[in-house]
Amino acid sequence: MRVRDLQTPSLIVDAGLLDRNIQTMSRALPGPKLRPHVKAHKCTSLAGLQSKAGHRAFTCATVREVEGMAAAGLGEDLLLANEVLDTARLAKLDARVTVAVDSEETIKAAADGGVAEVLIDINVGVPRCGCAPEDAGRLADLARSRGLAVRGVMGYEGHIVGLEDRTQRNALIGDSMEALIKAHEEVGGDVVSAGGTGTYDINTWATEIQAGSYALMDTAYAKLDLPFEKAITVLGTVISKSSDYMVANCGLKCFGMDHGNPEIEGGHQVWFLSDEHITFSSSADLDIGDLIRVYPAHIDPTVAYHQQIHVVREEEVLDVWEVDLRGW
Repeated sequence: MRVRDLQTPSLIVDAGLLDRNIQTMSRALPGPKLRPHVKAHKCTSLAGLQSKAGHRAFTCATVREVEGMAAAGLGEDLLLANEVLDTARLAKLDARVTVAVDSEETIKAAADGGVAEVLIDINVGVPRCGCAPEDAGRLADLARSRGLAVRGVMGYEGHIVGLEDRTQRNALIGDSMEALIKAHEEVGGDVVSAGGTGTYDINTWATEIQAGSYALMDTAYAKLDLPFEKAITVLGTVISKSSDYMVANCGLKCFGMDHGNPEIEGGHQVWFLSDEHITFSSSADLDIGDLIRVYPAHIDPTVAYHQQIHVVREEEVLDVWEVDLRGW
């Protein structure tokens, strides 16, 4: 099959760029120094490539992701880096599963559900999940009293990883990680889990980095001058042309939009997106029926909109991967 034979819109990944991204990261953070986050691609086939590159432990965001990774034989060491209350399903899996906890309620849920191991999730600056650093020791003691093994701590510097100015990232990360390390001193354990694609090489406090977007990349992370290339695009077809604008058939239902408009390969200016359409400035180089490749601004929700990833090299379709970790 050739790329031009695909029904559009389709999600396509450049096999060569993907491989280079994986190898670049494996050299920077070999083996257990990286715990790839599968929420970025939701695909066990892609996770298998990361495993072959030496990364055998994985981060998950949902129970469904944990279940799918275990079913695919990738359950050597899975971290559910999210608070959940329905842990009974996790205890039944043929996998090592660690769950993030940040409260008495989530500790109770883990213990009652049969989960064996937890990390204490620390709020290091993002108004999301995570306990106050000063409460971490108490929660660790409570978890151990409930029979749970406390492997250590985790904390996500999500307010820092996407900052375009590297100097600013360097300046701010110390405060976040100081809070995490202080909490770790009270909690104990071997694990300090943190980081993302934007801080993979400057977060020297963590024992493992939870980067995920590096494998596929998006236009938001591309602004950070990282050594990873944009490997994934949405393939669309031009379906209408006016004197000053054109329309292709890949709209809001194809892209995560929280980081702004996607970008069209070739530099065509995007005007806006509607449900099924992307409207962009007219070009003499394109006509009705021509294909365009569109780079997403935020890879994680973009992939979650699609059922399949088509793996391509130049114009040849090499494989089709199921986005098999979708759902909750």
